[in-house]
Amino acid sequence: MNPSLLGYAAAVLGDLDDAARRRVADELAQIERAAGTDPVLRAALTDTSIGAGPRRAFLADVLEAKVDPATARIAAYAAYSSDAQDVPTSMAEAAQRARHFAADGAVVEPALSVMSSRRRVGGYATAVFEDVTVDQLAGVDDELFAFARAVEDNAQLRRSLTNRDVSSAVRSSVVSDLLAGRVSALTARLCAYAVVGGRARDLVGTLDWLVDRVAEERGWRVARVRTAQPIDDASRERLASSLLTLVGRPVELEVAQQADLLGGVLVEVGDLRVDATARGRLDALREHLTLERRTARPTDANETTQGAS
Repeated sequence: MNPSLLGYAAAVLGDLDDAARRRVADELAQIERAAGTDPVLRAALTDTSIGAGPRRAFLADVLEAKVDPATARIAAYAAYSSDAQDVPTSMAEAAQRARHFAADGAVVEPALSVMSSRRRVGGYATAVFEDVTVDQLAGVDDELFAFARAVEDNAQLRRSLTNRDVSSAVRSSVVSDLLAGRVSALTARLCAYAVVGGRARDLVGTLDWLVDRVAEERGWRVARVRTAQPIDDASRERLASSLLTLVGRPVELEVAQQADLLGGVLVEVGDLRVDATARGRLDALREHLTLERRTARPTDANETTQGAS
C-alpha cells in the first residue's frame, strides 16, 4: 500500500464533481491496464535507473492533453511516490481509489500505523500545496501549531476529536465548523483531513508533524538563484522546468545577481545546492589540485634517482 498516494488522490478527487470522478476513474483504469500490458510503458515506469522526478515528468508529458488533468496528476504522482518496481501496483491502487470515490463521493480511510497514517496526511497536503502559492502558505504552520496546542490543552475537545466511536466524517465536520472564519481555508482543510486520514489517538502528533511539513514545503518551494549575469524569461522557464524534474515539485525562482560568480548560476532549493558557476568550477579545480599535492608521495624523487642508477 502507498499511503502517500491514498492521501494525494483523496485531495484531488475530493475537489471533483460526480461526473469528473467517474471520468477519472475510467481513465486511471485504462492507464493501469496500459502499465501492465504495454511493454514500452511498463519498462519506462519500472526502470530503476530513472529517478522519481524524471519518471513523474515523463508520465505527465505522455498523458498531457490525452486525459483529464486530475487523472494525469494522480497517475504521475503514483509513478513518483513509489519505488520503480512498485509503480504498476501504485497505478492499481490509484484506479481503485478513484472507483471508490466515483461510487459514493468519499471513502472510509483504512486503519494504518501511526507513520503510515501521517504519510497519508502528507500526501493529501502535497496535493493541496500544489494548488497554492508560497505566499498562501505563510502563517499556516503557526495556525496548525495553535490548533494542536488547543486540542492538547482542552480535554473535552481532545476527547471529541479522538473518539473512535464517532465517525471520522462527523469529527472532521466538527473541526471545519470550529475553525471556520478563525484560520485560513488552507489550514482548516488540512486540519479536517488530519482527523480523517490520521490515527484518532495521534491527532496532536499528526498536527505537529504537519507544522514541520508546511515549513519544509515553504523552503522547498523557493529556489534561490544567484547568477553573474541577468537571465531572460526563457532561461527562467528552462531553469524552473529543470528544477521541477529534479525536486519533484514546482518552484518559484528568487534571482539575484552576484558578479563575483564570474559566470553560470548557483541554485539552492531547501538543502539542495547546485553550483554551476565558473567560480564554483574554479574552486573545485583548485581543491582537486591541492588534494593531489597533499597525496603525492614524498619519496617519488628518491625512487626516480634509484631507478636511474
